[in-house]
Parts: sequence; C-alpha cells; structure tokens
Amino acid sequence: MHATAPTRTTTEPAARRRTPWAAVVAVAMGIFAIVTTEILPIGLLTSIGASFAISDGMAGLMMTMPGLLAAVAAPLVTVTTARFDRRAMLCVLILLLAVANFVAAAATDYWLLLLSRVLVGVTIGGFWSIGAGLAGRLVPPASVGRATAVIFSAVPLGSVLGVPAGTFIGEAAGWRTAFVVMGALSTAVLAALILTVPKLPPVRPTRMSELGGLLRGTGTRYALVLTFLIVVAHFGAYTYVTPFLEDVTGAGPATVTAVLLVYGAAGMLGNFLCGAVVSRYPRVVFAAVAAAIAASTLLLPVFGRDLPGAIVLLTLWGVAYGGVPVCSQTWFAKAAPQSIEASSVLFTASFQATIAIGALAGGFVVDRSSPATIMALGGGVAVLAALVVYAHGAKRAAWPEPRR
Repeated sequence: MHATAPTRTTTEPAARRRTPWAAVVAVAMGIFAIVTTEILPIGLLTSIGASFAISDGMAGLMMTMPGLLAAVAAPLVTVTTARFDRRAMLCVLILLLAVANFVAAAATDYWLLLLSRVLVGVTIGGFWSIGAGLAGRLVPPASVGRATAVIFSAVPLGSVLGVPAGTFIGEAAGWRTAFVVMGALSTAVLAALILTVPKLPPVRPTRMSELGGLLRGTGTRYALVLTFLIVVAHFGAYTYVTPFLEDVTGAGPATVTAVLLVYGAAGMLGNFLCGAVVSRYPRVVFAAVAAAIAASTLLLPVFGRDLPGAIVLLTLWGVAYGGVPVCSQTWFAKAAPQSIEASSVLFTASFQATIAIGALAGGFVVDRSSPATIMALGGGVAVLAALVVYAHGAKRAAWPEPRR
C-alpha cells in the first residue's frame, strides 16, 4: 500500500522517527474504543430496557443509530474540519466519545441515552475517516501495509471483547458501570494520542466537490460496489449467527460464546494476513476473502448442523471477514492515491451505512424465513462480490499513479 501514501510535510520525518509505531497503536486504540462502544449495548439491551421500562426493540435503536449517523458524519465532519490539524481532530473526536460514554452512564431518561449514541455516531464517522488513511503519514512507506493492518486489527478485537466485556461488567456492577469503564478507556486513549501522535497539518483539505469527483473514478465505483456487497453479505448473515447456532446447531449459551470468541480470534489472524499482502495483490486478496465468506455461509446450513462443522466454517468466516476492512480501505486508497483522506471518507460512509442496511435486510429475511436461509443468501451476495473483483481484473483496469 506504500504507493498510496500522501505527500508528507517536512515536519513529519523527525516526528515519525520518535514514535512511529506508538502513534499507530494509539490510533488503533481509538478504533478499538469506538468499535467497543458501538457494540457495547448488544449485551446490555435487556437491562437497559428494564431500567427505562421500554421494549427490547426500542432499546435496539442504540445499535442502529450510530451506523447511520456515522455515514452522514463521515463527509460532513471531515469536510468542515478540513483545514484543522488531523491530530487535533482525532483528539477532539475521542474526547467526544468519552463524553458520550459518561452521558450514557448518567442518563436519567432513554432519550438522553439516545443522544449519547448520536455523539458516538459522529465520532465513528469523523475518527474513521481521518484515522483510516493515516498509516502513510506515521510510518515509512515500506511499513504502511503492516501499520494499516495494526490499525484495523482493532475492529475484530473490539468485536470480540465488546459484547462479552460489556455483559460481564453489566452483570457484575450494572450497565451504567460498563459505560463508565468505556469513558475511562476513551480518556486514556486521548492521553495516548496527545503523547504519541505528531502534529499532522492537512496535506490536502478535503472538499465535497472532491468527494463527487472520486465517484466518477472507475476504481472508486468498484470499491463502493465491492464494499456494499461484501458488507451486506457479512452483516446480513453474521447479525443472526447466534440464532443459527442456537436453533440449527443446537448450541447452548456458553458454547455460542466460545464459538464466537474463536471466530473473533480468527478475525484478528485474517486481518494481519491480508494486511501483509493486500497492497501488492488487492484483487487476489479481495477475491479470496469474498470467496471464503461465500463458501463458509453457503455451507453452514449443510455442515453447520453439527458443532465441529460449525466451528470449522465460522473459523474460515472469521479469517475472511478479518481481512474485509483492510481490503476495502486499500482498494479505496489505490483508486484515489492523490486523495487519501477523501477516499477514507467514502470508505467510512459506505461501510457504516452498509452495516445498517445489511443488518436490517437480514432481519427482514429472518422474520419471514429462518437463520439458515439468511446464511445461504449472504453466501450468494458474497459470490457476487467475488465476481465483481474478477470483472475488474478482466477489464485490466489500471490503478492511478500516485503524486510524486
């Protein structure tokens, strides 16, 4: 991915020599705090609903709102703050996340709790858009692929730890304590960002017109289609993997938790495996990831009826999906090497919006059929993603040259 690194300012090399990987880890910690906060309510919905005397469905708004708001916030926040130092923006956004968590912990009514989730959505959109493409400004060109993988390793890690950690803390000390803990973690991340990330003046301020211009590029349009297909395939199916394991595989709660932990560990492995090679072979890696998700979801209704088969297929699924964020971000960056931050905006907006679409579409199907059916449909959509990658290769579409 080193070909996609933006032009650097003269003040960056010295800062990079001081703490390059510490800065990368700090940005990854920010992503981890954001992902964990985003999915934290999943394990707390029942207790939160009981506290405010609302239904589980109403409590579920805490999960649908952040993704949709993030899709809107990604371009708006990035463009309106385009001339501000990017380190300062990361710090402001992570401070907003800390405030959101503390507001949630202190909420006296449900609408105040929902307001805190609005702040979470704004943080997701802004932080991801700015942070996702920063690897090229923090480490030497030869290390950009690994640095990007480190940043995105926070996604499966947050997914693995967020729900069980929130559930454990909520059961031990109440759901408000879980949000206090996340507020404290966000504050610690803020300190890490201040101490390790160098000043990052905007290299090329992002404008709305630039976002529109990127949409005219063939590579960017392919990136949008691929991201939509693979994320819909994954979240349309994965959102309902627990009902599948319970109803089809016959797994109990403890077994489901253990299987999902294995899935998450596999996701971290897939993130680093794909991150190591995707910048050199973007089409091959993306096609392999899509094919593996297709195979695992299509075969689950057949071989997932027994626990060993379900574990094998979910491990394959985890490895494959672990590579999706880094593959998608790399494709966007390669399609627009002159506009790294703008491409990150499109990546973030499309990814977050599609998460919500995938989960909603999956729920529509599950309510009218079964968890096994949604697995098969998810596999079919993943096959389409692999075919789109093949079409891009068949056209022999060239990647744009970066600015020298």
